[in-house]
Amino acid sequence: MLLKKLAPTNTTTNIYNKTVSNILVTNNWVTEKNISFFKNYDLSPQQYSILRVLKARKGIPASLSEVHQHMISRMSNTTRLIDKLVIKELVTKSVRKDNKRKIAIRITREGIRLLNRIDYKLNSLNENMTKNLSSKEIFILNELLAKLIS
Repeated sequence: MLLKKLAPTNTTTNIYNKTVSNILVTNNWVTEKNISFFKNYDLSPQQYSILRVLKARKGIPASLSEVHQHMISRMSNTTRLIDKLVIKELVTKSVRKDNKRKIAIRITREGIRLLNRIDYKLNSLNENMTKNLSSKEIFILNELLAKLIS
């Protein structure tokens, strides 16, 4: 539920506070829906993000820093998340031959199969979360959010 009213204060300050508060509430709402969705696949949203990064590389191995760099949330403990994906046999991790201090991370066939199963249902979830917006409003929202963080 977005904030409809804030206690009357300075109007200029109030609108900025309301905007940031609404962004935080919306972020929490989306995060909760994503966490619930990914639980069905025994994944966290961060693990899903890692799988997407690795799939986009089309078989080219990634270093830990490359994966971390493309994460949506850079607060994640990428090493721990990758280790969990290795245990689930969704990614492989090996020492690089050219630099034994670095590791090469690849998505497995099972990881790709899981992503393929998830993608259609995730698209449906995202469409459902944005169903109250027109296509034009979605475009404008994306433009405004990009502008906000630029």
